[in-house]
Amino acid sequence: MADALRATGLRELFTPHQISLRVQELAKDIDALYGDETLVAICVLKGAFVFCSDLVRCLRNKNIEVDFVRLFSYGNGSASSGRAVINKDVDIPLNGKHVLIVEDIVDSGRSMRFLLERMAMRDVRSLRLAALIDKHERREVAVHVDFAAFHVDRGFVVGYGLDYAERWRSLPAVYEIAAE
Repeated sequence: MADALRATGLRELFTPHQISLRVQELAKDIDALYGDETLVAICVLKGAFVFCSDLVRCLRNKNIEVDFVRLFSYGNGSASSGRAVINKDVDIPLNGKHVLIVEDIVDSGRSMRFLLERMAMRDVRSLRLAALIDKHERREVAVHVDFAAFHVDRGFVVGYGLDYAERWRSLPAVYEIAAE
């Protein structure tokens, strides 16, 4: 499979084992911060679903509520449109609760800034951000990632939930896709 992926222009950045270890480490950090307090994990669809699932299963805290939000900013391309839109909002009331946004990648920061501002308006007790990948190459607005599994300087990444035009989400590792 590795040869077939290289032939498609994909280069492995993080193996399934590396990802698993980092998710477990993040879960320990999150557990240390929240203890057994109620926590709402908000998974940003579609890209973060694999990361979020693995992360919440690694948490010792069993007072976790999970909800989903869906944002659009990329469409079918590799560059953000610069404008985020909420297509699906959370269903759980957030007022007075600790909220952890779980995202696949923070790139330009525009979508996350938009989402964090929207969630903060809901009178949450605390608001933090966990991301599989914190990428600064195209960062345009300041966004603090509280829990980052990996830092990537540049490139377009796929796998482990991350996609390019809906392709490669199911790959078990994270790969960099070659420029077209």
